[in-house]
Amino acid sequence: MFTQEEIQNLTGATAYDQAGKKVGQVATVYQDQATGEPEWLTVKTGLFGMKETFVPLALAQVRGAGEVGLAADKDTITSAPKIDPDGELSRAEEEQLYSYYGQRYGEPGSPGGLAGTSGQAMTDAYGAPGAQGYDTSGPTTDEAMTRSEERMHVGTATQEVGRARLRKYVVTETVQQSVPVSHEEVRLEREPITEANIGQAMDGPEISEEEHEVTLHAEQPVVAKEAVPVERVRLAKEQVTGEETVSGEVRKEQIETDTDGDTGTLR
Repeated sequence: MFTQEEIQNLTGATAYDQAGKKVGQVATVYQDQATGEPEWLTVKTGLFGMKETFVPLALAQVRGAGEVGLAADKDTITSAPKIDPDGELSRAEEEQLYSYYGQRYGEPGSPGGLAGTSGQAMTDAYGAPGAQGYDTSGPTTDEAMTRSEERMHVGTATQEVGRARLRKYVVTETVQQSVPVSHEEVRLEREPITEANIGQAMDGPEISEEEHEVTLHAEQPVVAKEAVPVERVRLAKEQVTGEETVSGEVRKEQIETDTDGDTGTLR
């Protein structure tokens, strides 16, 4: 027999078969609706614990803190009839499971499900791991149950989204500018012989060959370049505020009430 504390601690315990092989983790403990006595437990098995199988509580024994031993081999447990753990076992499902584990099912009218007891439908007594109360006659509950729901809180967090760089490089462009230039040209000037220049005209032989040379000058454009500062450039940051819509999924509990077979949902 399990104590009340042991029953509560079964949920989440690691289950081992009769050879000491790890089977999985205890998910739920079920109790008889008529007697309130715990009769079944489910074990999460398979890859990632995706499968949940039923084992009679009569085959279970506490091994130590957080561990429970099952009087069956691992293959038998993992190959048990697939029954959806939806919170309730029908009489037919319970009879099928007892037969599978080689235990005789009881006759109607007695207080339990084992041999010599009745096949009352079983209901989930202790819920998922971490549950605090019973849904019927447990000692840790009161007249009311608490309905909870998730609330979404949206805030902001500053994170780096990019960087801006200030880089200077050199480009070459063609600049045109007009500048006045001058040059010398030759012009032939003739002057008549007069008394003023007769002496110069008669200076020299009467008939001879002679050559005079004049140097011509011209201005050429000259380019000189210098680097001068024209402006200062820096990077500045400014805060721009906008709005974004954030959506998310939140869970909430609903409470149903059963009255004479009619079910209503309380929100």
